[in-house]
Amino acid sequence: MLIDHQPWVAFPVHSISPEHLSNNVVALAKTAKVLGVPTVLTTINGENGPLRDPLFQGLTALWPDVKPIDRTNTNAWSDPAFVAAVKATDRKKLVIAGLWTEVCLAQTSLSAMREGYEVYFVADASGGLTPEAHERACQRMIQAGAVPMSWFAVAAEWSPDNTAPEYQRMYPITLAHGGGVGWAVEYILANLPAQA
Repeated sequence: MLIDHQPWVAFPVHSISPEHLSNNVVALAKTAKVLGVPTVLTTINGENGPLRDPLFQGLTALWPDVKPIDRTNTNAWSDPAFVAAVKATDRKKLVIAGLWTEVCLAQTSLSAMREGYEVYFVADASGGLTPEAHERACQRMIQAGAVPMSWFAVAAEWSPDNTAPEYQRMYPITLAHGGGVGWAVEYILANLPAQA
């Protein structure tokens, strides 16, 4: 689940740099897309507010025909369309990233856990108003039973077998978004035998 990754919502985020937030959110989204992981997209007042506030362009580019679930309530779990979309995935383990960590992400995660879901929140694809707010929200979710992760840890757990076809599909994502790990992939690719 990608909760409210929108430009206007992101403006006041100060727990992570804009560059890192964009990089990590898009990397997580690309990973889900390339591995066929069902993904629910949401906005808050994206269409129904005084001004349009669409998803980040990197997300819209991945799912150009998907209309995000637009809400007015900060807790996505309070929206019947969101709950129906989650249930339609037929998954009991939820990977969630969102803005703001202390509001929409925490409220949604806590509600999902109360409904019996296992929640893994992607801390580095989420952001709070301050580093303190982000950290307190992460601690609150952990105390309630959620598991903190990074986007790269999620990607590694979704595709752990280096010989599997999906692992090779991860190379472009790692090259584009993996920082130093991208250099390792460059090195590996440079040393693979040429394909006939």
